Amino acid sequence: MTDTTPTDGSPQPRNAPSIEDQVEMLRKMVLVRTMEEELGRLHKAGKTRGPIHRCDGQEAVGIGATAALLPEDVVTSTHRGHAHYLGKGLDPKGVAAEIMGRATGLCGGRAGHMLVADKTHGVLGGNAIVGASIPAATGMAVSFQLTGASSIALAFFGDGAAQTGICHESMNLAGLWRLPVVFVCEHNQYGLTVPARQQSSVQDLAVRAAGYGMDGVIVDGNDALAGYDAVAEAAARARRGDGPTLIEAKTYRMVGFSTSDVGGYQPAEEMDAWRSRDPIDRLADALAPQVGRDRLDSVAAAAREEMEEAFRSAMNDPAPDTPLVVEPTYADAEARTAP
Repeated sequence: MTDTTPTDGSPQPRNAPSIEDQVEMLRKMVLVRTMEEELGRLHKAGKTRGPIHRCDGQEAVGIGATAALLPEDVVTSTHRGHAHYLGKGLDPKGVAAEIMGRATGLCGGRAGHMLVADKTHGVLGGNAIVGASIPAATGMAVSFQLTGASSIALAFFGDGAAQTGICHESMNLAGLWRLPVVFVCEHNQYGLTVPARQQSSVQDLAVRAAGYGMDGVIVDGNDALAGYDAVAEAAARARRGDGPTLIEAKTYRMVGFSTSDVGGYQPAEEMDAWRSRDPIDRLADALAPQVGRDRLDSVAAAAREEMEEAFRSAMNDPAPDTPLVVEPTYADAEARTAP
């Protein structure tokens, strides 16, 4: 098992993306943070329906990981997948409209925030079932292996999902068949309201990789470049036919489990410690000497305005017609558009 988490504060050698790619990663993280904050505001105003699962503080995992993938690679997501959606290139307006249940949403307003999918960008969908992203990605990896495709599958999941039976079954199969899949565990320290130490028999989930015959890697989940490096290496390994990798990204969610969570169980000192490691600030600080604060501030301001405008637009868009909520099904739609 490899642990790439810095221990002494010294710069860590890395095969980093270009400076412009890093600026784009920062832009996307600001897009995600703004989306989460807007959703919190809209929920308080009574303009959302059902609980919203925000990922404030975790943006670096999804953005860093997806930046290391190719367009033809696919990802499966979770109930907390906004960073995965925007990281893989989904249109912010389409995502915002989908979350708000509008006809202009990427899924016609029928998916809500947990089930967004866009096949053209390789996003096979979020998932409201804890752990279900893992077998979905494993299945896609089987298809890639059988067809000889060069694509890989990547599954995002949380530390709570790592305790499920389907997680172990999928990883065992992936290791046995040397499947082209990357498993990225967003270890945000809590499953619902319960600390991870009360749910797992081991502190580091990546140690389990050895039992499945795959590499296990621990990364600082609040360092977007560390996540990029780990996924880039794992993806290259998978494409070579050398099998899967389990990446454990240590991070933290700065908000409750969902907007229905009243909170109070996360110690203030714990939150303060993680707040000082904000992933957006860290990447901006690393980039500032090379591109300047003025440009970074401009990029961030433009990203915030883009996302705020996406929600303003969504609020004025029409709701889907009632028949479209149940028809057509995905298979029907494909059949009707086939030549």
